[in-house]
Amino acid sequence: MENLRVQPLTWDRWDDFEVLFGPTGACYGCWCTHFRIPTSQRKTMDGDAKKRFIQDRVAAGPPPGLLGYVDERPVAWVQVGPRLELPQWNSPKTVSRPLDPADAEDSSVWAVSCFFMNSRDRGKGYSHRMLSEAINFAKASGARLLEGCPIERTKQSKSVGLYVGSQRIFEAAGFSEVAKRKDGRPLMRLVL
Repeated sequence: MENLRVQPLTWDRWDDFEVLFGPTGACYGCWCTHFRIPTSQRKTMDGDAKKRFIQDRVAAGPPPGLLGYVDERPVAWVQVGPRLELPQWNSPKTVSRPLDPADAEDSSVWAVSCFFMNSRDRGKGYSHRMLSEAINFAKASGARLLEGCPIERTKQSKSVGLYVGSQRIFEAAGFSEVAKRKDGRPLMRLVL
């Protein structure tokens, strides 16, 4: 793996985030808002509105995730932060819903909810490093639990469906399965 440098996404790094996500905002124009905005509201938003939403969130701080760089080129993203910032991740209808509903309001229960790499940068091991750095960031920020809801397997290692991460990288980082509400989508937890 090339030398990957990881930094929190602060406002001064917005341009790098925009470069990584490209003109359309990464996965189908999401701009990493999928879990942050209720579906009914998100469906009424165009790409520019989603981009403004995440711009405002980054500007407000604290960092909503981490950017990975090779040299000065942004190559990887992981969204990591308190569950309470992710209403769609906590929805009773989702496989990522909390074990205890109170966890959705507990600022010390965090989630690793999204990864993104451009297709040319997938399959290089960056997800492992980004998850490791997300764990360190969560610990340093006072999280006591860190959860993920990865996908067990995909047909291709470079699949865009891996935006939630692969079960394999979460297992390698020490996470344990705590629930499975849907085949192939375990809720995993790391006690920090």
